[in-house]
Amino acid sequence: MNFTDTLRFALHALTAHRLRTFLSALGVAVGIAAVILLTSIGDGIHRFVLSEFTQFGTNIITATPGKTTARGASVGSIGSARLLTVDDALALKTSRYAQYTNAGVMGNAEVRAQGRSRRVTVYGEGPDFSRAFNMHVATGQFLPADDPRNPRALAVLGAKVRTELFGTSNPLGATLQVGTSRFRIIGVMAPKGQVLGFDLDDTVYIPTTRALEVFNREGVMEIHLAYRPGSPLPAVIEDAKRILIARHGREDFTLTPQQQMLDTLTTVLDVLTFAVAALGGISLLVGAVGMVTLMQITVAERVAEIGLLTALGTTRAQIRTLFLMESTVLSTLGGLGGLVVGAGIAWLLKITVSGLPVNTPWDYALGALVVSMLIGLAAGVVPAMRAARLNPVEALRDE
Repeated sequence: MNFTDTLRFALHALTAHRLRTFLSALGVAVGIAAVILLTSIGDGIHRFVLSEFTQFGTNIITATPGKTTARGASVGSIGSARLLTVDDALALKTSRYAQYTNAGVMGNAEVRAQGRSRRVTVYGEGPDFSRAFNMHVATGQFLPADDPRNPRALAVLGAKVRTELFGTSNPLGATLQVGTSRFRIIGVMAPKGQVLGFDLDDTVYIPTTRALEVFNREGVMEIHLAYRPGSPLPAVIEDAKRILIARHGREDFTLTPQQQMLDTLTTVLDVLTFAVAALGGISLLVGAVGMVTLMQITVAERVAEIGLLTALGTTRAQIRTLFLMESTVLSTLGGLGGLVVGAGIAWLLKITVSGLPVNTPWDYALGALVVSMLIGLAAGVVPAMRAARLNPVEALRDE
């Protein structure tokens, strides 16, 4: 009995009990479909979160007040450590790796214009902010490069604020009141939408020093250093640390590279994707148990057939191969069906459910298919060995 005969014999055995074969393959297919569907959603969320973070660039280091130890406990705070200031941001600009620097502060304030008022998030930023974070202006210009210690009272509106306060009219040159201060509008930002729950269109941008006055603060919340692409990150951090220590006299600040946060986030999301794949694998395990049961029943029902094959000269090795091939073909068919169904449902979700990030990771999909084949192989081992050990004389007597 050659390989072709064995395969033909296995297919005939499977088609002889079509309903039982279908139900057993269905168990594997459901498991594979569950793995593909869950990993598609998990990988889609993975890509969505990373794209949300990386749309502002990855070559950024953030300096915040207070020194954080390796254990994560704060040994300094904004109240006890020396505050970061606009002058610190200007000093960081002298770093040989610096491309842009920006001292930022934010808060919530009521803004008024043309008899309308709205409570929005107000960002105090420097002139390099739009370039450092890949932000674009739709109309007018962003904050100009004034004296950072005494900038003009200028403001740039987010797209939503412009619509809410001015409708379709041109806001450029109009006066905007932020708290008790008045600003002249010089630009409107391009729509950005929501990023991780923050509406970047419902915002107003004013110079950092002016924002400190509005919010009655002495220091900025953070300083961003955008370094030149290709610069070695450890050297950039050391240079920034050297400059700030020279100004503060000690390391009472924390430098956090965005790339480091992205690496940590990527690790967490990879674990999440693997976890949902494992959850889908539980369904695959259930299908494997059903297949083992089916193969045991198959051997019990075909004792006389096994005896006849042995009497006709079929070796024990060929008997084992026959049953192993049956279980492998069965699981492979179920795996292929699950692959098609799972990928199809994921595709339908992607085009019908807006806002749901779905992306099928084909390495997981193909891995699940291989696992289904291995499950079929493993499920047939014990029944195949049992069939091969049957005494041909006793088997022929079985009815």
